Amino acid sequence: MIQVLFVCLGNICRSPTAEGVLRARLAREGLAGRVTVDSCGVGDYHIGESPDARAIREARSRDIDIDTLVARQLQARDFEKFDYLLAMDESNLAVLEERRPAGSRGHVALLMDFADSDQREIPDPYFDSEEGFSRVYELIDQACTGLIAQLRRRHGL
Repeated sequence: MIQVLFVCLGNICRSPTAEGVLRARLAREGLAGRVTVDSCGVGDYHIGESPDARAIREARSRDIDIDTLVARQLQARDFEKFDYLLAMDESNLAVLEERRPAGSRGHVALLMDFADSDQREIPDPYFDSEEGFSRVYELIDQACTGLIAQLRRRHGL
């Protein structure tokens, strides 16, 4: 079983959206039983909260359900549990690299590393409008296309 963890700042906007997108895409492609997906935040600002209402609305408009997800904070054990720990931006990536225990097995990278794009980061839409959430969704969807292709190649899915 391949395990993927999406990481953003508070786990209420970008990473739960990415979790929902990848789960839906894997289900459509018949890979849901081969890959598990989770998300978390590097900060403790929103532990126990649901995703931002704007993220929920954007996901629903794309037939993706993230309503029941609950924010949690990155834990040391995540570096051993997950094969891929994928950050939304350089700041999140720096925290992952800083907290990563020596010898941990998880591959740490930016989610956008898997996209066919010059854009490296998925911007935080928290202080943005609904349009910001739509743009974030599009970037995440694009990156998940590349991520699934990589998982297929690397793991023979």
